[in-house]
Amino acid sequence: MQQQRLSRELAKISNSPPPGISVSPKNDKLNVLDAQIIGPENTPYRNGIFKLEILIPGKYPFTPPSIKFVTKVYHPNIDDNGRICLDLIKMPPKGSWRPTIGLEGLLIAVRMLLESPNPDDPLMADIAEEYKTCNSEFVRKAKLFTEKHAC
Repeated sequence: MQQQRLSRELAKISNSPPPGISVSPKNDKLNVLDAQIIGPENTPYRNGIFKLEILIPGKYPFTPPSIKFVTKVYHPNIDDNGRICLDLIKMPPKGSWRPTIGLEGLLIAVRMLLESPNPDDPLMADIAEEYKTCNSEFVRKAKLFTEKHAC
């Protein structure tokens, strides 16, 4: 059942990809996926191509996938190891994962996080503080990071 659902989700994304998002299986078992997100316009991540790795658990879709950035990102909600602070990828009660979200919804949410960081729930407290207090410096550093790691 899991394989069928994943195959359907991947086919849907492939046939009608959400803007700036692509995903493909890394192996035949569909338990590891490679994704790419193009940095949204009007953000310091513009023109960047960010690679992500998605690990599909055995209990998917009842358990959320594990997703992390492979490409380095300067962002308050993404740490140096690529881990993402996003409640959609956590189980309730701490998170808001639901089986109806699926891969497409999850990747759209991650791309939206690039557009709209949440400095009030950071993984990187120093970057969150900079985002709040000296946004122009945050934007400058995020652009440099994007040029160095994602272009």
